[in-house]
Amino acid sequence: MRFALLGSGSEGNALVVQAGATTLLMDCGFSLSETLLRLERLQLQADQLDGILVTHEHGDHIAGVAKLSRKFDIPVWMTHGTLRSQKTAFDKLAVSEINPHDIFSIGDIEVQPYLVPHDAAEPVQYVFGNGARKLGVLTDAGHVTPHIEAVLSGCHALVLECNHDAEMLQNGRYPYSLKQRVSGRFGHLSNRQAAAILSRLDNRQLQHIVAAHLSRKNNLEELAVEALSAVLGDAAERIAVATQAQGLVWREIA
Repeated sequence: MRFALLGSGSEGNALVVQAGATTLLMDCGFSLSETLLRLERLQLQADQLDGILVTHEHGDHIAGVAKLSRKFDIPVWMTHGTLRSQKTAFDKLAVSEINPHDIFSIGDIEVQPYLVPHDAAEPVQYVFGNGARKLGVLTDAGHVTPHIEAVLSGCHALVLECNHDAEMLQNGRYPYSLKQRVSGRFGHLSNRQAAAILSRLDNRQLQHIVAAHLSRKNNLEELAVEALSAVLGDAAERIAVATQAQGLVWREIA
């Protein structure tokens, strides 16, 4: 089982996970041409994708999904709330509505959706598994619930939002309303919040942790790594950062 990110940040997000003969894309916030270029960097072609899973309807996560699905006949999964907010864009496409409380399988990959607190219609994140290993993803959440912690505990790899440094955000140039939105209970996780979440999980099997969805204006890679390193201690070499421009190259989950 392995995973990679095409890019991560407010200008576009997409994650690829492979297990057995199955390749899935989670979100696609890039144009069609940009998506194809970023897939090529991972030595992938769009017609190798077996499905696209959508987390929510914000443009940096969904802008490229319909065009990619339509051009390459790729099935799409999303919640009822997300589809309802995007009904026209996905008209006549192969879209399956998911229950955020039900685990299902796509080929060789088991998919566990779970609800997250974010300012969208019915936002979810996902845990992907192959029966032996689990990859958990958590971005675009304003705070963490006990259910989220239970779902992510014991993962072998984790992609975790480190959107902003609280001090940089509050002292930065964003208007007050945007600062409140980003730091609010339905906004985005700070470095400090991400570290606190990580400290409450069972990390005994954790091989990789990826800091994701970093703000270009309100965070620094070194601050995100420092926050996560404080939790993992001498295991800091497991930490990587997914960037907006380059994403993250393949990571194998052994």
